[in-house]
Amino acid sequence: MIEKSNIPKILIEALPYIRKFSGKRIVIKYGGHAMVDEQLKQAFASDITLLKYIGINPIVVHGGGPQINKVLDSMGITSKFIRGMRYTDDETMDVVEMVLGGKVNKEIVANINSKGGKAVGLTGKDGSLIIAEKMKIYKDQDPNQTADKPPEIIDPGMVGEVSQINPDIIYTLADQGFIPVIAPVGVGKNGETYNINTDLVASNIASAIDAERLILLTDVDGVLDSNDNLISSVGFESAREMISEKVILGGMIPKVECALQALKKGVSKSHIINGKVEHAVLLELFTDSGIGTLFFNE
Repeated sequence: MIEKSNIPKILIEALPYIRKFSGKRIVIKYGGHAMVDEQLKQAFASDITLLKYIGINPIVVHGGGPQINKVLDSMGITSKFIRGMRYTDDETMDVVEMVLGGKVNKEIVANINSKGGKAVGLTGKDGSLIIAEKMKIYKDQDPNQTADKPPEIIDPGMVGEVSQINPDIIYTLADQGFIPVIAPVGVGKNGETYNINTDLVASNIASAIDAERLILLTDVDGVLDSNDNLISSVGFESAREMISEKVILGGMIPKVECALQALKKGVSKSHIINGKVEHAVLLELFTDSGIGTLFFNE
């Protein structure tokens, strides 16, 4: 609970940031615990609505892994993962599209609209927003394998990667006062459907629309140093060094790579923040200290 005596200070601190971001586009990847806990879901919806009301254009890209798992389990389908990517055969793809583009997407839309916002749900198929191609995953090469032998490809099913973003539908909706809420399902050149990693989609959309910021919500505070202390800000090259020196490890690596990719393609700054903190988006954007890790071009 914020003490009443602190409210004027907080508002004054937020003012220059509100002015700075007015009229700008901010892409927010919404996932993790923030999509499961009811109080956090309502707080997120309020944050997104507030951003729109004060003249900022938020674009939400959401995941839905736990919800997909629940439906697959109820159907007796075992979830399999390859390098962190969900193996997606035809049956699983039907479930992914149904859950992401249907239940999860519409719930987020309804939550934002209940707070006074005007959200519209989309998938990458709408307006050919996300053009995708099949992702190629290569098996780790045997050190005894001859150099001239091509690497073995592991088939991940209908897992895709972004080949093109067509953002016209985002511009149209945002200009008319709507908040786009996007499920990470893409379409191939022959009309096939692809399941795409949410962080990758958010990063590519942020780059394509010249977003001022990319914010990735996770279930951890951000990037930690070798002593497990939060790093509040880090430059592009320094982050690269932290990956090569194995300070950044495991599942944090692809998230940091997505944050850096957005910087490389023109996004002003990227953030990784803990979505389990209530009103995390507002605290990161509108306070001097923030709550997560900010990435910037050095």
